[in-house]
Amino acid sequence: MADRHSPREVRTYRAWGAARRFTEGVRDPAFRELLQLIDGGSLHGCPPLVLLPDGAQAFQRMIASMDSAQEEVLLETYIMRDDKLGESVQQALIRAAARGVRTYVLADAVGSMNTGDRFWETLTEHGVEVRHFHRVWHHPFEALRRDHRKILVCDRRIAFTGGMNIAEEYGSSIRSKSNAWRDTFVQVEGSVARELAAVFAEGWDRAKGPDLPGLEYVSWSVIDETSTRAPAHVVGPRKLQRALQQKLHQKLGAQRDKRRGRRVRSVADLAAPDDRAVLVLAPRPGRGQREMLGALAAMIGGARQRLWITTPYFAPPTRALTLLLAAAQHGVDVRLLLPGEHADVPLIRHAAHGTYHKLLKGGVRVFEYQRATLHAKTVVIDGHASLIGSSNLDFRSFWLNAECNVLVFDDECGAGMEASFEADLKDSHEVTMEEWRQRTWSHRVFDRLARALRLAL
Repeated sequence: MADRHSPREVRTYRAWGAARRFTEGVRDPAFRELLQLIDGGSLHGCPPLVLLPDGAQAFQRMIASMDSAQEEVLLETYIMRDDKLGESVQQALIRAAARGVRTYVLADAVGSMNTGDRFWETLTEHGVEVRHFHRVWHHPFEALRRDHRKILVCDRRIAFTGGMNIAEEYGSSIRSKSNAWRDTFVQVEGSVARELAAVFAEGWDRAKGPDLPGLEYVSWSVIDETSTRAPAHVVGPRKLQRALQQKLHQKLGAQRDKRRGRRVRSVADLAAPDDRAVLVLAPRPGRGQREMLGALAAMIGGARQRLWITTPYFAPPTRALTLLLAAAQHGVDVRLLLPGEHADVPLIRHAAHGTYHKLLKGGVRVFEYQRATLHAKTVVIDGHASLIGSSNLDFRSFWLNAECNVLVFDDECGAGMEASFEADLKDSHEVTMEEWRQRTWSHRVFDRLARALRLAL
């Protein structure tokens, strides 16, 4: 294998191969141990969680949680618009600050660039701490690295995460508005909420926000050594440059941690082998990206009956397609739910189209959502393991963005995820091989071109 694949691919295939050996797949206790080994995180035991596949319900709960907060509100998002929904969230934040609640907002500078200055000024005037992640003029060499996370944590006790930005199209029910976007959030409680607060603190740290009292977190300045270590075959000036870069990062990180106090993530309320458990997968540039890829490979390898994936941006590396096809060849019901005519980025849709022939030929079923713009990022495996978050299956999410996802081991959650997926299929069109072979030559050319450009999308 080492001769035929790159080192990165070998790690991915090893995670998949290890999961394939478990008799019960994702239900096997050893699978949980494998995911912890890959990610290095803890499995949280937690109270029953709430799936929120409807935007109106999700934001109703989120605003109610902000209105109930007594000590702290942490809000992180890629897009925060100054539209009707944005203003309702703004007012909830202002109400919290007026009660003396510590209130913090972190928005991505590029994702929220169309929001007027007055919106942010109003928050600041009412006591809300606001920071923007990676303003281009502050980080010109890292402009492509964005904060794509969507997190709300109230009192480090209750938290929400998923794929919804703060904008009217996300906060509307698709059953009542034709221009609403289909997305999914999840509400969690317990120690997993404290870890999501620690994830928030990473971006807040990068945006030079003030200390968050009593919060244990990993400073953004702590760089994953593997991201700066020179490859074994590199010699000479380049290797020296990498070594000096690593030393500099370590020195600066140590200095910053000394100022802030060196902190690590809090200990989870550990889950027993048969309990409901949640693992937080929150990669960001310099940390957790390879672990996220390994976890996804293991999830594919752990599927035994059903592997159902929903994603709006499907432009994965070739090895990911190989693993999906391998699952189908082992008798797993592999289904992809992707955007239809309402896709918000047509070029990404064509990049996905560039994979359809191979997927359909290999037994993977492909559906395109017709009712609205699809934006949910979820995976459900055998009605037991569910991934809900902000990560897309594309190069940007894998390597450039800070993301946040929760992997839930729970039959009740899995059943809810499968029910939601099946409901979405009723509003979808299944693509068949016969139909696909009849597309126009211009469509075929555009598909190939978009697929070839997938690393730039």
